[in-house]
Parts: sequence; structure tokens; C-alpha cells
Amino acid sequence: MKVCIGLSGGVDSSVAALLLKQQGHDVFALFMQNWHETEGTLHGDCEWEEDRYVAELVARKIGIPFYFIDLSKEYRKRVVDYMFDEYSKGRTPNPDVLCNREIKFDAFLKTAKKLGAEIVATGHYCRKETVIDSEGRKIHRILAGLDPDKDQSYFLCQLNQEQLASAEFPIGGLNKSEVRRLAHEADLPSADKKDSQGICFVGKVDLPVFLQQQLKKREGDVVEVFDKFYDDNEHYNFIRQTLDSLTADNGRAQMVTDYISETKSLKVNDPVRERTVKGNPENEGGCATDGPWDRSRLVTLDDSVLDILSTPLDYSRITFETETYRSGKKHVKKTRYKANPYGVIAGKHDGAQFYTIGQRKGLNIGGHKDSIFVIDTDIAENIIYVGEGHTHKGLSRSCMKIAGEEIHWIRPDLKMKEGEIRRYRVRIRYRQPLQDATLIMRKGGLYVLFDSPQRGITAGQFAVWYDDDEMIGSGVI
Repeated sequence: MKVCIGLSGGVDSSVAALLLKQQGHDVFALFMQNWHETEGTLHGDCEWEEDRYVAELVARKIGIPFYFIDLSKEYRKRVVDYMFDEYSKGRTPNPDVLCNREIKFDAFLKTAKKLGAEIVATGHYCRKETVIDSEGRKIHRILAGLDPDKDQSYFLCQLNQEQLASAEFPIGGLNKSEVRRLAHEADLPSADKKDSQGICFVGKVDLPVFLQQQLKKREGDVVEVFDKFYDDNEHYNFIRQTLDSLTADNGRAQMVTDYISETKSLKVNDPVRERTVKGNPENEGGCATDGPWDRSRLVTLDDSVLDILSTPLDYSRITFETETYRSGKKHVKKTRYKANPYGVIAGKHDGAQFYTIGQRKGLNIGGHKDSIFVIDTDIAENIIYVGEGHTHKGLSRSCMKIAGEEIHWIRPDLKMKEGEIRRYRVRIRYRQPLQDATLIMRKGGLYVLFDSPQRGITAGQFAVWYDDDEMIGSGVI
């Protein structure tokens, strides 16, 4: 079989090429350049010139033809321009997911086929299986990579069956350490090359500087939100009361997340919440349990209630009035904000579009015992809302919605019907441990109700759902 390997100059694609060659395939390498500009990039990290040089050395070492293609126009149009547009709207895109859907397995794939390739292989840590359904049709499955620390299936969550039919992932069944070992044994020039970081094919960037190429700075207020806001907020209390009414044991629903990072939990004695890799394959979707929610009550839940549960809180009601006072011996007249029990103006920022939910770096707000996190951004009014501590109520949400037009089924044969409810394991960002959740399909879209509140659910990111270790579908939050 004639195979095109997307050779990036990294160790993963290099070993993928090596394995394909050893398996007897007719292999050729294709290196793509997708970015020329340097503004906002941190020099010395994965510059494309060095990558191309290493990729050529690897191809020569393995003994396969090497080709080069410039896809920078396509990349800017279909990935970077989309990224700028999403940030300008206050949403946080994932360019790596778009790069795979729009570039690697579209523009790049088409070029490879023109060069005679039957399939395109990449160095992703994921697996592909092809099965035959009851009607004799081929169904291509994407499975998580066997190395739990390197699984990259998330980045392929927008691929369709046609794209998967022409894809191969040779290292998906290997651990990273094995890949390094194979590279050293073959004396590949990329054996000790560091893994790439940052935006796909752009590299590691100073994101605000990178975005300022098209998005202008604009000073605005940083508003810190206090607990009192949630005590008195009708929306928050409606969510709390509704979730309480949906619990299977008629208990109190959990409202605040119990983990403080992608790999660390606050509840160290809870073995269920400490799971990071596998669920129970005996349960639907590989989930650990049937979940905390009463399914019979979910069935009768009105769509309008689900919309309220999945809608972020509105912080615009926190407003600040000014008052004048006299200061010092000369009683100089000054102006200050009146005290507000719901929040305080804690600082200034350079543009709400440069910040994302859950971010804690770059805020420059001192005087707090715990870290400060972004809990919301208001692009129209140019305001950032923040909260103190990992357990701040504004960081946690239990329900989110994916609009109907944003739902993508990798397995069209498993597409949910209107009114159907299923249990799946879900992640809302790369490297987040899979979370047990109940998916509810309604006319207006797909609602995801997590067993435990999730930190930093962010509009524009991709939610991906799995049945055990198979990726079933995805959608834009």
C-alpha cells in the first residue's frame, strides 16, 4: 500500500514512518509549512525551518522520498482567521482540532492523494479500528491511545468517516517511552527532539501578543465577584434547587467542583472521583455508576429548564455607583466607588478578548490568599469577572448545551434521537480526565449534565464523548 506520512520533524511522526517502512508499505514523506509569520511566537521553540531540516534527515535515514508543501494560505484562512474571529466574540477556540479537520485530513490529504497515496498516516497517539456493521458497511472507530499520558484522540474529534477511511495512526498502541526507544535504536535524528508545544504549526506563542495582530488593546475593568452574589442570584438558586430535585437519592446536588487541576483532586479519599483513565465497561458508556440523577425525572424535564441549567450566569447586574468625599487636611474632593456586597473593581486589563474562562495567569491582581481565576468575560462591555480560589462558585458548572448544528457524530450509526438519554464519559479540554455525564438529546440541541460540576466550561471549546475508550462524537460548547 502506498502511504504518505505527515513528517513533522518530531519523534512521533518519525517512528510512525519507520514502522510503516518496516511493515513493507510504499512510504513517502510530506512536510507541510503552515505558518510564516513570527510576531507573537517565542523564538527557539519548534521553528519550521529546523523542523523541515530534521524531517529531511529522518526521511533520508529511513530511506523514503521527501516532499514539501506550503499550505500557509489554507491554514490562515481555515484555522487562524477562525481563531481570531472566535476570540473577538469572547469564545475560546481549539486551533489544533481545526487543524486536523481542515488541514491535515483535508488540504494535506488531498495533496497526498494527488501524489499517489492511498492513505495518510500521522504520529497521533490514538488507534483506529474498522468494523463491519449488520448491513455490511465499514465503520471506522477512533480509540484512545494506549498511553494514558499521551492520548491525542481529542484532537481528532471532528473527523468524519470519509476522512478516517484514509487515515492511519501507527504509534497509537505504543507508549511514549517505547517510541523514544525505537527512535534511538534506529538512530533517527529526531530521537531526542523535544515535543512541540503551543498552537499547531505556529508553535509556542505569547497569546495576547499573537492576537494583537488583529485584535486591538482596550483597557477595561476587572471585577472580583463575592459569594454574596450567588446567595442572592435567582438564576444560581434556580439551578441549585432544580439539580437538588433531580438527584436520585433526593439529596443535595454538588455545586462546586472537587478538583483543582487536570490531574489533582481535592477529595483525596474518594476513589470514584480519583479515576483518571478508565470507567466501568459494564455500565453504559463505560461510566463508573448510573450517576446521581433520576433518569425518569430527566425525561420529563422541559427544554426551557434545560436551557436555564446550561446558560452561564449573568454578572452584568453587578454595577458600581460613585460618591464624592473629602480627603486630607485640605479636604480635597475626590471620587470613589460605593461599597458593593456583590463585588469590587479589583484592577484593569488590556482587553476582555485576550482572556479565557479558568485563566489565572496575566491578571496582575495581588492581595489575595488564593489564586484569582477568570470566571466570565463580557466582550461588549469589555469587563473581566474573576473569583478567588479553586472552589469559587463561578468556576463550576454542571450543565452545558451544544447547539444542534454544532454536533458532530464520528459514529453516525450511533447518533442520538430526539428525546433519547445516554450515559457517556466526556472531556471538555485536552488532557482532562474523562468525566461521567448524562447526555440528553432534545430538539434544540444536546445537553450534557455532568455527575460532578466541571471547572472552566468555556464557550468555543470542543466537548468530546466516549464509550469506554472509543470516541463517539463531539461538539462546540
